[in-house]
Amino acid sequence: MQIELPEKLYYSIGEVAKAFNVNTSLIRFWEKEFEVISPKKNKKGNRYFTPQDIKNLKLIYHLVKERGYTLEGAKSALTEKEDIKEEVELLARMEFIRAELVKLKESFDVAED
Repeated sequence: MQIELPEKLYYSIGEVAKAFNVNTSLIRFWEKEFEVISPKKNKKGNRYFTPQDIKNLKLIYHLVKERGYTLEGAKSALTEKEDIKEEVELLARMEFIRAELVKLKESFDVAED
C-alpha cells in the first residue's frame, strides 16, 4: 500500500484517514487498541500523528486489512514477530519500485506512438 503524505512533523487525523482511505473513527479505534500508536493531543483534544505513528499505522493496516489478521492476531504479531516490520518495509519498497517501473514502461509506450 502506497501512502501519499507530505513530509511533516505532525499529521492531523483527517490527513491520516484520507491517506489510508479509511474513516477517522477507524484511526481512533486503532489508537485505543494498539499501544504503538500514541498521537499528540492539543488542548482541544485534536490528534496529531508523528511519522513514527504513520509507520505503525502502515504496519497495522497491512496486517489487518491486507493480510486479514484479527486485532488480537495483529497485536501478538507486533509483539512476538521481530521481522514483521522489516517485511512490511520491504513490501513497501517493492511496491514503490514496481510503480516506478510501470511509469517508466508507460513513458516508453507513449514515446513509441
